[in-house]
Amino acid sequence: MSAPSRASALDTARVLAGVLGPMLAQGVIARRPRMVAQAGRFGLDDRAVEILQRMRERYGPGPLRLRIPGRSVAVVLDADDVHRVLRDSPEPFTPASREKRGALGHFQPHGVLISHGEVREERRRFNEAVLDTGRPVHRLAETIGAATREEATRCADLAALTGTLDWARFSAAWQPLVRRVVLGDLARDDHEVTDLLTTQRGQANWSYLARGRPNRLARLRHRLGAYVDAAAPGSLAELVASVPAPDRVDRIDQMPQWLFALDPAGMVTYRALALLVAHPDVCARVSGDDGSLLRGAVLESVRLWPTTAVVLRDTTAPTRWGDGELPTGTSLGIVSSYFHRDETTVPGADRFDPDRWCDGRADDGRSLLPFSAGPVVCPGRELVFYVASTFLATLLGRARVRAAGAFPLQESRPLPRGLDPFTVRFAVDRPGA
Repeated sequence: MSAPSRASALDTARVLAGVLGPMLAQGVIARRPRMVAQAGRFGLDDRAVEILQRMRERYGPGPLRLRIPGRSVAVVLDADDVHRVLRDSPEPFTPASREKRGALGHFQPHGVLISHGEVREERRRFNEAVLDTGRPVHRLAETIGAATREEATRCADLAALTGTLDWARFSAAWQPLVRRVVLGDLARDDHEVTDLLTTQRGQANWSYLARGRPNRLARLRHRLGAYVDAAAPGSLAELVASVPAPDRVDRIDQMPQWLFALDPAGMVTYRALALLVAHPDVCARVSGDDGSLLRGAVLESVRLWPTTAVVLRDTTAPTRWGDGELPTGTSLGIVSSYFHRDETTVPGADRFDPDRWCDGRADDGRSLLPFSAGPVVCPGRELVFYVASTFLATLLGRARVRAAGAFPLQESRPLPRGLDPFTVRFAVDRPGA
């Protein structure tokens, strides 16, 4: 383990302008379509990875401390250091970083991700109990699967009727599904609850720099509470109402995270569809697969284009690092794409290879971070796998999907480090048409 290094003022500026700046501009909590498009147009995601690679060559593999007045910030550059940080979370590396508290406080001020100590443990247990963390199949899989297939069928039929599937049409099917999974069938057309959450997420992009909107937050909590009171059978809201938990867990405040997490899962699913369409040999294997291949495609989508651009941790105590030390309150940033696209640790990093998730090559827990890892791993990952893969299986079984327009992915070329889903289009018709 190498000691931390101190970046020069010029290199600090390069990292801020070329790595962290574009991430913030695209929206860390809620994506800004226009900025995502600009990032893809100018290759900013590729540039960010290249900058961090140069920093490692220049300063070595230890954490790179940036010269930021009033804040100790370090970028993690080595896969073994990633493993240590994730393994030793939440102490001494807490996920409740200053920036994350400022962001998530806009829509889940008592969420598990920004909690500490005993109450964090209680909230984590509640989340795991509702989400069935670690179980391959959720206890509500029959109901959730039926809702997923219904929405995917509607999406496929409408796309086949018009001949086109774009992001707007896909999202119009995905958002009702998210509400049905978390809140129940009565919430299918409740656009207001989604709009309230979207507004709060937009504020969260600015973290603690944005002024809070307590009235909107109270309105969101009221609507979520009404669905918990209704406890629709087969929904996560039903479990929120029935799973035992101390009052300070704040059951209602855990729910925005599930809605939030399932929202970008739609983007993951849409990109996975683009990968399958661009790789027809892999796509042809889907129909006879047991679901493992589609799960691998979903994981490859997150690896190639992470929805969590940077994993954040704050040190809760002075932390020895090689021959050096990081002070208490140091913000550690793990840039997902830098590790996901590193050929030294991920052979074929710029290729679509869903089988790597089926044969164990990707289960190193160090440099592949689609759902984080360690004690604070995403508690809903299995549920996301199930919903995304079921949606894809239904869509591909119901319609024939092909590339349309200036399709951004080609099997013969390395995959780009940025993929703007808002501009990806597919041609759709019935099988055999």
